[in-house]
Amino acid sequence: MRTTTTLWRPTGPEELALVAASDWTAWPPRLPEQPIFYPVLNEDYAVRIARDWNVPASGAGYVTRFEVDAEFLARYPVRQAGGETILELWVPAEELAEFNRHIVGRIEVVREFGAQGEVAGAGPR
Repeated sequence: MRTTTTLWRPTGPEELALVAASDWTAWPPRLPEQPIFYPVLNEDYAVRIARDWNVPASGAGYVTRFEVDAEFLARYPVRQAGGETILELWVPAEELAEFNRHIVGRIEVVREFGAQGEVAGAGPR
């Protein structure tokens, strides 16, 4: 059995719709102004981004959770993007299709935020 690592990704409604269109199995290609895909290593950091950045930018923010083959992830060093718990991986856009092939299981929504705060009943999809 393979070992996996749990990652989180804060996202807005447009990106989440593209994940749903993949049957919750892949992240969409990056836009030209998005050369790097940034999954994060802890839920708290993902919550802060979804709530404090995605909600003001697009009216809603979602925290997703997914598993990735740990051996594959070893190629991406953990980056500290601020405080001690602000940890993320930097996946170059041209490697995202390969990254997606190493997702184990489905991407699930674990938290939802709207303009009024956390949405009641948010949970895995």
